[in-house]
Amino acid sequence: MAGHSQFKNIMHRKGKQDSIRSKLFSKLAREITVAAKQGLPDPTMNAALRLAIQNAKAQSMPKDNIDRAIKKASGADAETYDSVRYEGYGPGGTAVIVEALTDNRNRTASNVRSIFTKAGGALGETGSVSFSFDHVGEITYKPGAGDADKVMEAAIEAGADDVTSDEDGHTIICAFESLGEVSKALEATLGEAETVKAIWRPQNTIEVDEEKAQSLMKLIDNLEDDDDVQNVYSNFEVSDEVMAKLSA
Repeated sequence: MAGHSQFKNIMHRKGKQDSIRSKLFSKLAREITVAAKQGLPDPTMNAALRLAIQNAKAQSMPKDNIDRAIKKASGADAETYDSVRYEGYGPGGTAVIVEALTDNRNRTASNVRSIFTKAGGALGETGSVSFSFDHVGEITYKPGAGDADKVMEAAIEAGADDVTSDEDGHTIICAFESLGEVSKALEATLGEAETVKAIWRPQNTIEVDEEKAQSLMKLIDNLEDDDDVQNVYSNFEVSDEVMAKLSA
């Protein structure tokens, strides 16, 4: 795909910015607590917990934080979090999907709506934009896992649907329902993945100019800054030239 897809370049910014690392850790901890509460607190017996821990480790989250998050799930005062998805439109008619874990749906809905409105966007009904995305599994490996041919071969053997390799590493896409078995098969060949998660991948992207890209990135930053928001996905794309200006 020509230019820079925000799907590839913007989704992972938060994991690389030390200034918001503590906020990221608290979101990862929440995912671990929810996964531990929904099943057994033992990652060998709980696939969701195993994935949550793996993704936390990929962001260098300390072991003590991980252990605390697991223990929190069995505490008498453990909060109950609901998984909620919001869908809306950003500047330039772009589609935005927001995933949240919240203990207060009213608060989260109000905050998310306010962020969209301030950015000149609008919150829509559930299903209003998700039809233009595919809910798929994404497995990432660092470049050291092997060359593009080796990873491609392993991915085909494991039953994956798509592989992208570049200097940053390898991204493997599979059906959402097959995420567990594909990641397990890949682990046997390539070792432990950097991240394993379900994502919303846009079927088509919309290229936006510098002004709209700036507004959209601010919208995503503000959404990600909310404590209840776990993930944000959009379908906008920017050219290399615009990305260079925005990154300057």
